[in-house]
Amino acid sequence: MSEKKHRIELPGMGLVDAVEVPVAESTERWSQVNLEDGTVLRLKPVVLVAMRVEGRYDPEGNPLYSLRVNQIMTISSAPDHLRKGGSGSPKGVQ
Repeated sequence: MSEKKHRIELPGMGLVDAVEVPVAESTERWSQVNLEDGTVLRLKPVVLVAMRVEGRYDPEGNPLYSLRVNQIMTISSAPDHLRKGGSGSPKGVQ
């Protein structure tokens, strides 16, 4: 497969040249966030595109990559008083 070249904007670097690198496999796990109001959120990133930034490296000499990512979020649980129509919800809110 031929390389797809892009010009992408990176914070602090401006426009840079990058090469799209196909994702061979991705294991995306759920993260759980417990909020003080008792709600439990579950989040999972989904990598759409990976791009290697040409001629740029991290402090250890590894190539720099930029990812285009979508995020999936679901509410695992929420207290009854925060749910629509739940006990303790404001009057008129159903």
